[in-house]
Amino acid sequence: MEDNNILLGHGSGGKLSHNLIKDIFVKYFDNPVLRNQTDSAILEIDQSNIAFTTDSFVVDPIFFPGGNIGKIAVCGTVNDLSVSGATPKYLSASFIIEEGFSLKELESIVKTMADEAKKAGVLIVTGDTKVVNKGQCDKLFINTSGIGFLDEKYKKISSGENIKVGDKIIINGSIGDHGMAIMAARNFENFKTEIKSDCTCLNHLIKDILKVSDKVKFMRDATRGGIATILSEIIEDKNIGIEIEESSVLVHQNVRGMCELLGFDPFYVANEGKILLIVAPGDADKVVKAMKQNEFGKDSSVIGEIVDLHHGKAILKTEIGGKRIIDMLAGEQLPRIC
Repeated sequence: MEDNNILLGHGSGGKLSHNLIKDIFVKYFDNPVLRNQTDSAILEIDQSNIAFTTDSFVVDPIFFPGGNIGKIAVCGTVNDLSVSGATPKYLSASFIIEEGFSLKELESIVKTMADEAKKAGVLIVTGDTKVVNKGQCDKLFINTSGIGFLDEKYKKISSGENIKVGDKIIINGSIGDHGMAIMAARNFENFKTEIKSDCTCLNHLIKDILKVSDKVKFMRDATRGGIATILSEIIEDKNIGIEIEESSVLVHQNVRGMCELLGFDPFYVANEGKILLIVAPGDADKVVKAMKQNEFGKDSSVIGEIVDLHHGKAILKTEIGGKRIIDMLAGEQLPRIC
């Protein structure tokens, strides 16, 4: 059975390492740049503005409804580049693997990464593998870094410095799916639910958005901390406020039910396939229309706007007619969700 699992020798730099790289990583990530297997990927880039990001993924469990740790690793990095207005191009992928981890499961994860990269139109061009003793890491950790090309006209999207009163706030669908899918897989594996992670690459959807409007003021993917944390960050220390209509924010019934059962607020639950964007009011309708034509934006809607009230605060207008402050997540609501 040892031949079916990761051995410490797979991280030694010798023959086992060579075979692991050749038989799994190069097999699935194969492209002309990676094929050279040099210590550094040599990229031909003729671009003045480069977007660069890095992230580490330690999700537990590593397989869950709607994806696995490899899918999050690719999608999370692609999305971080995309919401900055950049076109993702190249990724690195580094693996820290626990001794004894199943080679079959590793291959499944790597294949998923290759499939997602292909769909997103990015290349995984370099990486690294380390194997640690059993008990020194929980199965598998992945780090990915990404490079994208950024057009000059999109440089201010990530900062949101051009946001003004009257701008509309849009989201591309339901919230809380990823966090509750992880929660169900981690704690209720014998309890069947229909909740699936929304983990996906959003770069094609974002390309559709930017194609129809040059008045997108801000974009951010709503991961840890949920949409509440992003809304709070947007207007922190600013002379503007935010108002959100609770009735306009889609929460699937099974997600809402699990949140109520476990005492979570879906506004603070992580997503892996949702973006919040702020758009000039005159372009909001055509942006939503374009988003609805994409499979990952079919439930898009305007959920609120920037207002000249309660400066520095985001306010939720509840379905029963009340109001409450949307604040940042305090502490860790759901550990290891990405």
